[in-house]
Amino acid sequence: MTNHVDRFHAALTVLAGHGHIKQRLIKAFEDNLANISEDEIPPAAQQSFSDLRLKMRYVIPANGEGSTCATVRKMSLVEASDCAAAMVTLYGELSRLRDDTQVSLPLMDGQESRVPPFLVKSV
Repeated sequence: MTNHVDRFHAALTVLAGHGHIKQRLIKAFEDNLANISEDEIPPAAQQSFSDLRLKMRYVIPANGEGSTCATVRKMSLVEASDCAAAMVTLYGELSRLRDDTQVSLPLMDGQESRVPPFLVKSV
């Protein structure tokens, strides 16, 4: 899952760059997210990712244009901004899910909690 978090982070870096929102949206999705399969995403975020993928590829392409380019070209600026916001939200969800699944290691391995002798202050 960490790989997906990294790919979403890369997509957000593109979205935060300069240029027209539609151009950044196409580049962010195509370069980083387009080839992620829904079943590779944690179950808690699969529906959100599936919805984003649908929003980014609902137009049938013509003249050799890809479906993402055709779809984004037909979007209003508000729709493009909504898709960018969905990417940000998904990044947040995936980051939280990753943090929740990381195992925290105990500070002590079953030993009694006592101060080592060399740390005891002598009077």
